[in-house]
Amino acid sequence: MAKDFAPWSAETAQGIKTDPVDSNIDVKQQVVPALTVGTINAKTGEWTGVLESDTAFLIDATHEAVANGATVLSPQAQPDRIDMTGYSDIFIAIKPSNGGDIAIKAVMGPNTNYFANLEPVEAAATLEGNIGQTNPQDVTTLFDENATSLTADVWNIFVIQHNLANQKNMQFSIVNNSGGNSNIQFAYLRIV
Repeated sequence: MAKDFAPWSAETAQGIKTDPVDSNIDVKQQVVPALTVGTINAKTGEWTGVLESDTAFLIDATHEAVANGATVLSPQAQPDRIDMTGYSDIFIAIKPSNGGDIAIKAVMGPNTNYFANLEPVEAAATLEGNIGQTNPQDVTTLFDENATSLTADVWNIFVIQHNLANQKNMQFSIVNNSGGNSNIQFAYLRIV
């Protein structure tokens, strides 16, 4: 318990001084823990839980025998898109059977999926925006790596911070530039 001064003990409403027996009152001080477990939409009454980072990579089906110069889109299996709503960062991992270069960029997901309430979308279109630009009018490609050398038969892991935050229908376009056929595995892990 803490002590605080009782406001009526110094003077009465008429301004006459009083001599109270004790001018201190007990004030309860209590710390109450609070947990946020989600929100309820006031219009629909629908509850949405608190979003957490993925705890493990979601591994996509293997693209078999991708020819040199050929392009594949990942993820391809269900879900055939990455929904970054509420996520700010993403780890991507690529495991090729043939070492060498690849090109990879973030693109719009399939037109069978919607972006918020918009459909159809331009499938496989390069994602663009002005994230991280000093001039807010500049629109650039959000993620496009033309030549990255990968080691064969191991997971090559990359982190992409902020640029792809909140994308609702996204895939990665991967071009095999290794010089030969390659089986390509893809995985991702989203971070709040």
